[in-house]
Amino acid sequence: MRILTLTALAVGVLLGEQTVAVSSAATDCVALGGAVEADNICHVHSTGPSYTMDLRFPTNYADEQAMLDYLAQNRDGFTNVAQTPAARNAPYEMDVTTQSFTSGPPTGGTQSVVLKLFQDVGGAHPTTWYKSFTYDVAHRKPVTFDTLFAAEANAVNAIFPIVQRDLERQTGLTGVIATSDGLDPSHYQNFAVTNDAVIFFFSQGELLPSDAGATSASVPRTALPPLAV
Repeated sequence: MRILTLTALAVGVLLGEQTVAVSSAATDCVALGGAVEADNICHVHSTGPSYTMDLRFPTNYADEQAMLDYLAQNRDGFTNVAQTPAARNAPYEMDVTTQSFTSGPPTGGTQSVVLKLFQDVGGAHPTTWYKSFTYDVAHRKPVTFDTLFAAEANAVNAIFPIVQRDLERQTGLTGVIATSDGLDPSHYQNFAVTNDAVIFFFSQGELLPSDAGATSASVPRTALPPLAV
């Protein structure tokens, strides 16, 4: 009976921490001028004479502040440009959409959030890029590409051929990814972890020509070195 009581207490603490985190994130959502909608999504919509901005992001991500800081930085940069007297080809536009992923048990796996950002500030072409965040729930720390695998794993050697085939299948473009780019870890910084795969996200013009847009490729975990999370 004593063990059951301690277990129940531990679960209560975990649920309490999660409730506090979600509540705080909801408060931050309102502070950004947004409202919490279904599925724990914060929706911020703002318009001005020279711009429109529409942001959607989750309020239940374990490392919420890191994501909020990134969004606030991009929001401020966009509105500063859009509101300058020299703004041309207005209205400018910024949109942010989101995808969420998990792996493992809720109290011991990972959470990933992938933001897709679209921005048009009057240039020749709008731009689309990704920013991902992954968090190790059990050890309470962010996960980066450098910590996703053991240091000696050299995971890009396994990742690149699969990514190349998947992107070629999706786009019909062959032979356009330079090997030096495909084996460069800097191109794999945006990812999400699931139980079955690691999904890599590539911003517009990152591995493929710009007119291919933003892309993603899924690499089965069975084809990868063991993950460190």
